[in-house]
Order: sequence, then C-alpha cells, then structure tokens
Amino acid sequence: MPATSDRKTPGANPGYRHRCARLDGVGLTLDCGAVLDDVTIAYETYGRLNEARSNAILVCHALTGDQYASGFNPVTGRAGWWSTMVGPGKVIDTDRYFVICQNVLGGCMGTTGPKEINPATGKPYGLDFPVITIADMVRAQALLLDHLGIGDLFCVIGGSMGGMQVLQWAISYPERVFSAVSIAAAARHSAQNIAFHEVGRQAIMADPQWMKGRYLDHGKVPRAGLAVARMAAHITYMSEAALHRKFGRALQDRERISYGFDADFQVESYLRYQGSNFVERFDANSYLYVTRAMDYFDIAAAHDGVLANAFIGTRTRFCILSFSSDWLFPTAESREVVHALNAAAANVSFLEVETDKGHDAFLLDEPEMFETLSGFLDGSAYQRGLGS
Repeated sequence: MPATSDRKTPGANPGYRHRCARLDGVGLTLDCGAVLDDVTIAYETYGRLNEARSNAILVCHALTGDQYASGFNPVTGRAGWWSTMVGPGKVIDTDRYFVICQNVLGGCMGTTGPKEINPATGKPYGLDFPVITIADMVRAQALLLDHLGIGDLFCVIGGSMGGMQVLQWAISYPERVFSAVSIAAAARHSAQNIAFHEVGRQAIMADPQWMKGRYLDHGKVPRAGLAVARMAAHITYMSEAALHRKFGRALQDRERISYGFDADFQVESYLRYQGSNFVERFDANSYLYVTRAMDYFDIAAAHDGVLANAFIGTRTRFCILSFSSDWLFPTAESREVVHALNAAAANVSFLEVETDKGHDAFLLDEPEMFETLSGFLDGSAYQRGLGS
C-alpha cells in the first residue's frame, strides 16, 4: 500500500529527511523492459489543493535540479531553484495554485535511483539500476499524482529537461493535462548535446574513485570526475556574452598571470567552484543515468518519425518558450515543436525571449518570460473556470 515516509540524503545538511511517498508493489514497467516493484518518490508541495482538485500544477525540474522549486532548500541551504517563478503572488502563484515538484526517477534527492538500496542485494543499486527514459520519469510522476488523489493537472511546466518532461506528459497522458508550458527544450536531444553528455560521463567513469559504479560500497566518491562533468556542462548553460560580461579576461586574486596551471582567470575559478560545490549535492551515477535519459529522448521516433503525429487530437493548451542566445536548445528546436503542434491543429502560443543570458535564462529574472507566462496561466485559468 502507498505510504508517506521520510528519507535521509547526503549533502550540506545530511540529517535532513526528504518528504517521500513509498509506493510498494506498483510494478513500474520501464522502457528498457525492467520492472521496479517498489518505488519511492521524494517531492514537495506548495499552496493548497482546491475542493475540486482542479488547480494543481506540476513543476518538472532540469538535469541537476530537485524537488525544492521554491522556498528554502534544506540540502543546499539556499533558496529553491525556481524561487523567482514559484511562490505567493509570483507567476506560479502558490496563493492560487497547488504546486507539486518531485525529484525525478533516477535522481539522488530521495527518489528511487542508483544510490538507493537495491532490495535484492541490500546494497546501493549502482549500475544494477535499470536505464531509464524521460517517459519513465513521467510514469513515476503519474504514480505520485495517483497517490495524492489528483486525477488531472491544470498545468505541467518546466525548463530544459523539465521541458522535455512537459512534452512527454502531453503525449503520454493527454487527458490529464489541461495546459503545458515547455521552456528552452526540444522534441529530441541533438548530436551536440549527446556529445557534451558523453564527455561528462567519461570524466566520471575515468575517475579511479568511480570503481565501476560501486564507489558507495567502498565509501568513495568520484569527486574529480563529477566536478569536471559539471564544469563542462555549466559552460553550455551560459552564452558567450554572459560569460564575457561576468568575467571577461579578469584575473583571479592576482595582478598578473602566474605562468602556471592554477586558476589565473576568474572564469576558471568560477568553474572550479561550480564543480566542487556540485559534488556535495549530486550523485555521480545519477548523473550518468539522467543524462542518458535525455540522450534517448526523441518524441518523433515512436510516431513513425513524424513529430506532429504525437500530438494528433490533443486538447491541451500549449505555451512554448525559447531564448535567443540559447545555443544548447536553440530556438529552431522550439519552432520545430510549434510547427508540429500547428500541424496537429493544437492550441499553441510561442515566444522567443530576446536575452543574452543563454540557456539558464529560464532560471533567471526575465520580465518578458514572466509576463508571457502570467498571461498564459491567467487565460488558461479562465478557460479552466478557476477564476481570479
């Protein structure tokens, strides 16, 4: 029977227990053919579910995100990753909506994943954990909604990998999604993005402390490899203009170059900080699994190679957003989704936000994005009969 429990996690505050739903005997069948009989899902909620259970919004997090979309993150000791967007009186207004955010399947913040205990061995899964897909993540999210007694969603929203989940939700459970907002995402992962992920995975697996994925059994962490993976990925989240504006060629705590391999430049120091900080809150094997899930994402592949076929007959209202300086998920990929939705006669709005902040703009203070999303949610709420 489903139950609510708490689960510890390593990190800045290792004593904290995540809010978890333990779903025993669910028999979650994955795309790879494996079945997870028991699944634990870590999640957070914000606001109140109305009497009609019609005001629920599911927020889907990106690759290195977690369930702490708003408020205070007890693991990092910082504000939630989307506190600019989610909260009382904000775009996703928690005085109006009931917001749910869960740690994805394969994650490392309390949801079943490679660092959790394999009931068959009594040890962490490691690489014995089955390979997962974005569709598998969405199936697990649907299980959580069932557990919470929520039949359908007013909106599902997310950026980057979260935007992929949004599109998958609209395809897998169209009857459960009234509106969908996909930001800085795509219908499939590009060869370039797969290549960047492979660099990160190889950095982790080349670390002697990785120990073929069994590092937790030996009390080890492949810190160097995971840090390098994060450094390489973080570069892709920013535009050249943003990097130049933030750092340029400024030196770090020195007046002249050292003619050595210490962090001479501020940008080097920044990336090293990002890498070392990431190691404290993320599991290396989870990084392998979640990046692989993104690589396998290709909506059209399951619909005779025709993206529009995935959306035929949909009644979901869509909003697709991209950013002009995002070279990780460029606007052309968002337009491909919009064209497919148009071909399927779907209700879709689209905006390319002009900004030089790069891919990570979806996490930042972007007034044009806020204004557009506020208008879309207000209009959808009116159509849903939620009132003001």
